[in-house]
Amino acid sequence: MVKNLSDKVKYIGVDDLDLDLFESQYIVPEGMAYNSYLILDSKVAVMDTADARKASEWKANLKEALAGRQPDYLVVHHMEPDHSALIAWALQEYPALTLVASAKAIQMLSQFFENIDVEGRTLPVKEGSVLELGSHSLKFIAAPMVHWPEVMVSFDESDGALYSADAFGKFGALDKCGFYGRDDDDWSCEARRYYFNIVGKYGGPVRTLLDKTAALDIRTIRPLHGPILEDNLGEYLDLYKTWSSYAVETEGIFIAVASIHGGTMAAAQKLAEILRSKGVERVVVSDLCRSDFAENVEDAFRHSKLVLAASSYDAGVFTPMYEFLHRLQIKGYCNRKVAIVENGSWAPSAGRVMKEMLSSMSNIEIVDPMVTIRSRMKQADIPALDSLADALIR
Repeated sequence: MVKNLSDKVKYIGVDDLDLDLFESQYIVPEGMAYNSYLILDSKVAVMDTADARKASEWKANLKEALAGRQPDYLVVHHMEPDHSALIAWALQEYPALTLVASAKAIQMLSQFFENIDVEGRTLPVKEGSVLELGSHSLKFIAAPMVHWPEVMVSFDESDGALYSADAFGKFGALDKCGFYGRDDDDWSCEARRYYFNIVGKYGGPVRTLLDKTAALDIRTIRPLHGPILEDNLGEYLDLYKTWSSYAVETEGIFIAVASIHGGTMAAAQKLAEILRSKGVERVVVSDLCRSDFAENVEDAFRHSKLVLAASSYDAGVFTPMYEFLHRLQIKGYCNRKVAIVENGSWAPSAGRVMKEMLSSMSNIEIVDPMVTIRSRMKQADIPALDSLADALIR
């Protein structure tokens, strides 16, 4: 779609409603947006390209928005292929085009495009560099590891626009979630799932970027995925401050369950019932075997406390729990209280493995007592679950 954002700035991005898995791992039932922008000033700047899957649509949008003008610059904020797949085409199609990017991004070009020749056609930018376009000018801010090392964001002071690369992005095509954040019924839900699974490991770099942009008069955020944000920017910025500092967003208990034959799930549901009876307002139970792993990662980071309930398996822990904890390890899970419920029919081993995996995470407090169920929960197990509930509440 081509949409006017102002008299000189157009949106030229594309929706992908047929994508099954983003990054070949994240389900996207509402599709995905690949955002791209065009600034038509004394000089013309194309702001990123799109994924190869939507090449023909993006090219058509660009040509329609240009209306016969020739672009002077292609600004590349991020080299990940869903935003950069059409760089080589653009350079070939427009011989006078100069590619503007960080030195690291320019170095990466040959990794993605074989035999690409950019001699004399690149303009490396770094922290503080300014690209003058006329009434619009782009000031570049280095954002390494948000979430790749070459990332830059840019700020256009004339309209207060922060071109934020993958920061402030979310899952969902604009056709489904709305063009602007105010049109989005629950921006935070898919933005949170996106953040913790795509960017979340790099909380430190995200905080650094937030600090760098704190003094800017930001009036709109134009990310590479998801709606353009204009209203209630403080709400979005506050969420990013919470997420990037690994702080608790929602007081509550998330119970993640990996149950083979239902015995472990029954114990987890009983624990949830006990917690609610003791006044815990928010208790969320998820079946790791049948739910979206990315949403489970999101819920673990969102809530103040986590319960791991898993069956023993092959002298270890049932694989869905192992995979869940591995995800938390690589995403930097930290600063939480975690309780453990294990189940085993002859040699319970799940608790030991879960403790070992938690030990690699920072500032994790394991809540005692660990509860061991033998095959099926019985009346004799309920006092231990009750004690664990009290310990979690304390």
